Amino acid sequence: MYRIPCPIPYQGSKRGLAFKILSYAPPHISGRLIEPFAGSAAISLAAAMTNKASQFIIADCLKPLMEIWKLILENPEQLAAEYEQLWYSQLDDPKNTYFRIRDEFNTSHHPVKLLYLIVRCAKNAVRFNSEGQFNQSPDNRRLGMRPEKMRQEIFNAHRLLSGRTITLAADYREVLRLAEPDDLVYMDPPYQGVSSIGNPRYAQQLDLDAFIKELQLLNERNIQYLVSFDGACGRRTYGQELPGHLRLKRILLPAGRSSQATLLGRKELTVESLYLSPALVEKIIVGDEHSLEQLSMSDLQP
Repeated sequence: MYRIPCPIPYQGSKRGLAFKILSYAPPHISGRLIEPFAGSAAISLAAAMTNKASQFIIADCLKPLMEIWKLILENPEQLAAEYEQLWYSQLDDPKNTYFRIRDEFNTSHHPVKLLYLIVRCAKNAVRFNSEGQFNQSPDNRRLGMRPEKMRQEIFNAHRLLSGRTITLAADYREVLRLAEPDDLVYMDPPYQGVSSIGNPRYAQQLDLDAFIKELQLLNERNIQYLVSFDGACGRRTYGQELPGHLRLKRILLPAGRSSQATLLGRKELTVESLYLSPALVEKIIVGDEHSLEQLSMSDLQP
């Protein structure tokens, strides 16, 4: 099995599910693979590794995050060297160094400082306060990814995506306007329940009604797309299912054992929903018998 590079180890990254998700894409995406909520861009990296796509758009509303990606694509040596310098600067006093760099990032929005914070913060969970400032605490049990490992991850991602990827710091709705029928859009929006308008934990808050309207517009334009959305852990569900009027096909993907439940002494499996757009389902049925067989064997709900 391929190992997907992970220079930006975001919590909630779809790295572990990327190949399963891409098994519901066409054998080859003739247009571009577009990720409007890119984060770690795990789906684009996996598609590049398996030659599912040859052109990519990765986007996110968090500008410093997209500046990290721009450095990965255009100047990986600079990013690796600056990260190494920050990482070694913490060794005498890791905790206070983390807080100092966090304060500096909240003033400067420097991308390399954001990368350091992502790899050092608790659970790799990027969080912001109501004023838009990074406010996650450090994980004091570890120092974050070592520089030599980070360099390897950066250059592996660079080799896969450089020269064929456009990066955009933009709202997802602007990015969706760029999609064309030959493209495939993959969306992994912020978790429901913790990303509402009144809870600013994420850089981008999800207005569910607006998101549903955008999906309807994509349907009207015959755009192929995949959406990771709701799911379940043990007996608990999280998130609201997407409405039936969108005519999506819902597939339940086993996502392994919950690490949080394991810490609490429980053995609970996580399941995540993946939704396929009508245009994508039609493409799979017409274009690929293997994908059709896999689709028919899945747990689907209209």
